[in-house]
Amino acid sequence: MISTPSLTRDPSSTLGPVRQTYAGAESFPPVARAYKEVSQVARESGLLRKAPWFYAIVGAAIALGFGGAVTGFILLGDSWFQLLIAASLGILFTQVAFLAHEAAHRVILKTGPANDWLARVLAGFGVGMSYSWWDSKHSRHHANPNKVGKDPDIQVDTISFLEEDAAEARGFRRMITRRQGWLFFPLLTLEGLNLHYLGVKHLVSKQPIKGRWIELALIATRFALYLTPIFLLLPLGMAFAFLGVQLAVFGVYMGAAFAPNHKGMPVIAPNAKIDFFSKQVRTSRNISGGWWATWLLGGLNYQVEHHLFPSMARPHLSKAREIVRTQCDALNVPYTETTLWRSYAIVIDYLNRVGLAARDPFDCPISAQYRRG
Repeated sequence: MISTPSLTRDPSSTLGPVRQTYAGAESFPPVARAYKEVSQVARESGLLRKAPWFYAIVGAAIALGFGGAVTGFILLGDSWFQLLIAASLGILFTQVAFLAHEAAHRVILKTGPANDWLARVLAGFGVGMSYSWWDSKHSRHHANPNKVGKDPDIQVDTISFLEEDAAEARGFRRMITRRQGWLFFPLLTLEGLNLHYLGVKHLVSKQPIKGRWIELALIATRFALYLTPIFLLLPLGMAFAFLGVQLAVFGVYMGAAFAPNHKGMPVIAPNAKIDFFSKQVRTSRNISGGWWATWLLGGLNYQVEHHLFPSMARPHLSKAREIVRTQCDALNVPYTETTLWRSYAIVIDYLNRVGLAARDPFDCPISAQYRRG
């Protein structure tokens, strides 16, 4: 039996075990062969092969959905029922984003360049996001999930994922940070707009970007084809409402799919040295539910397996789960899996506890009484 790292509380925190860090990493016994063993079993079981039939079916289903949405848009005309079409488009765009994510991991097509082109087209033309921006960010996340200073997904934006970031919040962001757990899902209604903005901001920056003009052309063409009929065929107020609903549904769906994966899981200290298997398993959370969760979350419900095998096709992840769980049991490595609703409760609680660091140290009735005295 291989012993596993102990989790300790951040000594700078007085808020309980909000942030779990790995201490004394240099004393851990090597478990590198754990990943080698599960990889070998997965390969021998055929779980690393492509699944073109599956993605052909998914692509056809999404195309059929878009066809139905366009038909409904034309038939409904000047009607507030168009907002239902807008909501359906928010869902469909998220499903396209799931495919772009898998293509970026070189899951769908046979060759790497073909997958890269597919990801660029799906992200830019299908979703309106920059593939190069997302790919750089997501690659760094996969290399060091939940590692302070390395994982861009835990860097402060509007939401603070680390106590030190919450403590540094000022002004309006500080007001949000204090209650960020409760505000998390309402704020996701703006995430769709934020993703479009960040992508374009990246593409017009001065840094060297491969395929910059191709991506800009794809995004510009996408928005021209998408926005023109909306603002030509609908009254102005209804057109803006249509766009707002679509962006809100897209943002909430994207955030709700990605948030359960790592938020509230152990955070790795900047100087910690951890083997690949432990790092990926301990910082990831699976969502139970089987096939319906796989369709709803685009395979992200098997986050542990996705991080161990990023290029594994979606229909093979459930079988890989059994292999990984067996290895985790043998090595006494914690394997986290919970329900979707429970994961949201964990995320909200975690963010609220992190947000406590943004509160005024004199923000309690007793301190206020002494201050007045």
